Amino acid sequence: MGVLTALAILAGLIVVHEAGHFFAATWQGIRVSGFSVGFGPVLLERQRRGVQFALRAIPLGGFVSFPDDDEDSTIPSDDPNLLRNRPIPQRALVIAAGVLANLLLAWSVLVAQGLVVGIPAGFSATPGVLVSGVQPGQAAAAAGLRPGDRILAADGVNLGGGQSAVAQLVERVKAAPDQTLQLQAERGGNPISIALTPADLSGIGRIGAQLQPSGTEAFRRPQGPGEIVRQANHDFVSLTQRTVEGFVTLATHFGETASQVSGPVKIVEMGASLAKQGGSSLFLYTALISINLAVLNALPLPLLDGGQFVFLMLEGLRGKPLPERFQLAFMQSGFVFLVGLSLVLIVKDTSQLAAVQQLLGR
Repeated sequence: MGVLTALAILAGLIVVHEAGHFFAATWQGIRVSGFSVGFGPVLLERQRRGVQFALRAIPLGGFVSFPDDDEDSTIPSDDPNLLRNRPIPQRALVIAAGVLANLLLAWSVLVAQGLVVGIPAGFSATPGVLVSGVQPGQAAAAAGLRPGDRILAADGVNLGGGQSAVAQLVERVKAAPDQTLQLQAERGGNPISIALTPADLSGIGRIGAQLQPSGTEAFRRPQGPGEIVRQANHDFVSLTQRTVEGFVTLATHFGETASQVSGPVKIVEMGASLAKQGGSSLFLYTALISINLAVLNALPLPLLDGGQFVFLMLEGLRGKPLPERFQLAFMQSGFVFLVGLSLVLIVKDTSQLAAVQQLLGR
């Protein structure tokens, strides 16, 4: 059930993104010929008011198509309602609307969290440190640590609970490069022992895992609509800032952070885990993924909204569009790159799933 919930959320976020483009165009009277979720062959389709609504075979995104791109279109090339014949500000709104739709949805989800779950009122810690993520190929993965494990003690010393337990474990790891730590942990309610040897990175131990306090966050009833909005604004700014910083770090330290990049399989796995937890986790997951989709699509890369925006800016500077031959080559190269990257991430993430690891005997 958790996997279906995560898939439904991811599909919904894609639909919202494309709906932003679609409604921004139709609201301005711009002709639209198609609305697709996914790429490749059509699985299901429906024609309505001259628009093809389709579900396609490759669930790696979606797109809104325009008659401008159809060589067989019977609409005259000088039709004022074609996208390419509209002023640059109107086209810019259509391009930006997908990103804006995802950002608005993320904020709305955070408001809904305040209405349904309440306002954060502190953290109720339980003993141990929770492993929230493990990087493939790093020391934690080699030792057998998994997301969801709860580390209770290191070398026979209980860690306690809360943020101090995380700090204590981190310090032990940093101080023990190439030295084996004996961890006492809990997995699914069962005690386990793990021998963890931190890697030596310039004299500092590193294990390649995300750690957080174990426990649950407490919530209280909001004191009014104003408090809900203020909390949503705070969380929205915080999540957006962290997302942008993450992309900047990836770009500036690609060699060190590339292994942390995840694809749709890992995103669904994380969402499935959070769906089982319930509470505020699913709200934050939805908001965070929606913000990530917005920031990703804003990047100036081929096929993404940011790449289209760059073309529009160059057209404004030149006074005329870039040659179609150049635009086509740019988009085709981007398609090959993005599809190739998606396939690599899918294979990588799938190979790290617990069920696949068991089949491989790891």
